[in-house]
Amino acid sequence: MVSVAVMGAGYWGPNLVRNLVENPLCSHVTVCDVDQEQLDRLLRRYPGLTTTRDPEDIFGSPTIDAVMIATPPKTHHALGRQTLESSKHLFVEKPFTLTSSHASELIDLARACGKVLMVGHTFEYSPPARKIREILERGDLGEIYFISSTRVNLGLHQKDSNVIWDLAPHDLSMLFFWLGETPTQVMATGKDFVQPGIPDVAFIFLRFGSGAIAHVQVSWLAPSKLRRTTIVGSAKMLVYDDTQNIEQVKIFDKGVDYRDPDTFGEYHLSYRMGDIVSPKLETYEPLQAEVTDFLESVIHGRQPATTGENGLRVVRVLEAVERSLSNSGHVEILEPMKVLV
Repeated sequence: MVSVAVMGAGYWGPNLVRNLVENPLCSHVTVCDVDQEQLDRLLRRYPGLTTTRDPEDIFGSPTIDAVMIATPPKTHHALGRQTLESSKHLFVEKPFTLTSSHASELIDLARACGKVLMVGHTFEYSPPARKIREILERGDLGEIYFISSTRVNLGLHQKDSNVIWDLAPHDLSMLFFWLGETPTQVMATGKDFVQPGIPDVAFIFLRFGSGAIAHVQVSWLAPSKLRRTTIVGSAKMLVYDDTQNIEQVKIFDKGVDYRDPDTFGEYHLSYRMGDIVSPKLETYEPLQAEVTDFLESVIHGRQPATTGENGLRVVRVLEAVERSLSNSGHVEILEPMKVLV
């Protein structure tokens, strides 16, 4: 069993605490946060917790095996480095770090220390995302033409992060997970409508070496919450709607076929309108699967599904998105990175 410390008891930290408390692979949970009210709130719910406001109590403890970081992104690198230097396994919520150099540094340090390093890309553990990868690997959709994703809602506006770093990691990690590759070209446009200097809407365009293209829209300014992805292939099309309680994934046997006309004036496009199928999905909480993967990786000394390299791929593209955004939508050229699945 693993003794785990969670750093950060704000927005996402309590979800990690709940899943650790309920997980039989976790022996004890310690929570660290500067806000005593947050700690007291968790203690009322889980009286068996150990709490502290001093991070040194975590790094200096000989009984804590692993640390899960759910603090603001600007603190991820420093806290992650201290965790690994104190000889503890490390889990970092998305975004992994704010620079690819910091991400690479933590990856190298974890490798040198012989410790597990995992990045919290929870959607890669979700039943819909895993079913979609299975569908794509079987070739059910044919050649992938393009993917269009929309992740918008009203808020939550943040002071220390923009909408790109807040929302886009979800869609980028899933794109790379599904396609097995990272983009070769990135272009983005957006605007800071509410808080000067902090973009709250962005449109991201990606081109992949396989020929597929993708469009990702993220926004904190929308009248309703929308989490919808469309994948169009040469054989079939797929829609994934994360806001639906049932039938989150639907496969459409629809498309258009081209053939050279045999005679002058012959129509050379034929449209196919077939069945709509919603595949059966497993039912489990993605975050619990993610936490279990981390704990099992620590116990067995193996690599988790979402490694530090996984996080680096996303950070690298986020950096390119920001460069493009600040340079009037200039196309950023990237060296492709292979995604191991």
